[in-house]
Amino acid sequence: MDDIVRQAIAKWPNVPHCYGWLGLDARGRWFMRDDRVQAAGPFSQARGSLLRHDKLVEFIQRNYEHDDAGCWYFQNGPQRVYVELEAAPWVLRVGPGTDVTTHSGDQLAPRATLVDETGRLYVATDRGLGVVHTLDMHAAADLVEQGRWQPEPVRAAELPARFGYVLSPAARKQEAGH
Repeated sequence: MDDIVRQAIAKWPNVPHCYGWLGLDARGRWFMRDDRVQAAGPFSQARGSLLRHDKLVEFIQRNYEHDDAGCWYFQNGPQRVYVELEAAPWVLRVGPGTDVTTHSGDQLAPRATLVDETGRLYVATDRGLGVVHTLDMHAAADLVEQGRWQPEPVRAAELPARFGYVLSPAARKQEAGH
């Protein structure tokens, strides 16, 4: 987390959290979701505006965390902006060998692989679950063919509970009646 963000939290500790305004798709792209987009439906149906400003995306990714309930958020100064996830908290790139890097550039250690009913490939890592980026499916398939990765079948709907993350903090908040 950036020092400037830590300072803002200390200065303004009681800023309300923000829900539904930011989304992360299965290709590691960030989307801003205004009131109109949110009214059009959940993130899977209404993405919003793709964030293209490199410095903003880098800032979001440096300050991307999760709370104890498994809700992922961007700490924007003193405010938590909870993230709507398309598939998983991380989007993974597969490099040479078994190198796995997140959409934010962090290297992770693979522990297990899973494949869901739609063919999406996930990797359980030392920092949580990630979905393999579609552009890296050939590299991942090579690892499977070599026997280095042995994906276990899983239903996508079971992944959040099994790996402790929440796809839609906004829906969870609404269900809780807050």
